[in-house]
Amino acid sequence: MSTSAQPRILTAPFGRTGHQSTRTLFGAAAFSRVTQEETDRTMETLLAYGVNHIDTAASYGESEVRLGPWMETHRDRFFLATKTGERTYAAARDQIRRSLERLRVTQIDLIQLHNLVRPDEWETALGPGGALAAAVEARDRGLVRFIGVTGHGLSVAHMHRRALERFDFDSVLLPYNYPLIQNPRYAADFEALVAICRQQNVAVQTIKSATKGPWSEQVQQMERAHRPAATWYEPLADEQDLETAVQWVLGRDGVFLNTAGDIHVLPKILEAATRFRERPTDGEMAKLVRDAHMTPLFAEEAK
Repeated sequence: MSTSAQPRILTAPFGRTGHQSTRTLFGAAAFSRVTQEETDRTMETLLAYGVNHIDTAASYGESEVRLGPWMETHRDRFFLATKTGERTYAAARDQIRRSLERLRVTQIDLIQLHNLVRPDEWETALGPGGALAAAVEARDRGLVRFIGVTGHGLSVAHMHRRALERFDFDSVLLPYNYPLIQNPRYAADFEALVAICRQQNVAVQTIKSATKGPWSEQVQQMERAHRPAATWYEPLADEQDLETAVQWVLGRDGVFLNTAGDIHVLPKILEAATRFRERPTDGEMAKLVRDAHMTPLFAEEAK
């Protein structure tokens, strides 16, 4: 496939890493349960749109394995990020090395401590003998170049701020969409985190841009293979709705958008990213929320 026919997605500096990443990063959770043939077609699509940044994780099923053949032949075309969900030094050290083997590379650009939100896990991972020590060791040995932290839920922005006080992370990753940011507490925490990241030149990655809301009870009871999409939440289906949601995120300077974890939703997001002109207004977003029946993905946590 020719890689020159498609319009390209704009790039921006990925924090202090020195890499110009496409504003839309490929969320390789989409490769959790796909064949190598499906992976190959999707990777050709990414190349066609000029996407140059891949975000995967050790826990994303077969994602790292599916990416392996492509990293052997196209490693220089992508900023490669993965994640460890382990919390202790030994387990994280072993998982990082296993990720290198599965991805068929000698170095990962970014290793991230995955979904580090619960206070007890946070203390373990960032404390003595924790996963952070394994990430730092891997960086010192040249196995990884940069270290980040990721998370979900309403407390994640606050926890990421604490994490940046504890360690000089190179990137953060957290949810960001219009319904979520209507929560005053989350909005305040998000803005405070972004301000710190801007000051320290830390890359800000966002997820869940294309989320309609949680799956209905009926869909939740289905086997994953029979759901309308591979994501654990319901993505927006209408192309215009999805474009509006994507462009709202891209309209925020200084953030990157990770694509949804479904290979069939991916092309719609990439196409929307190529057409970005200006951020939708609050009125346009309120109409989208109303017409598409968008609801917050995360419930308020117990006090």
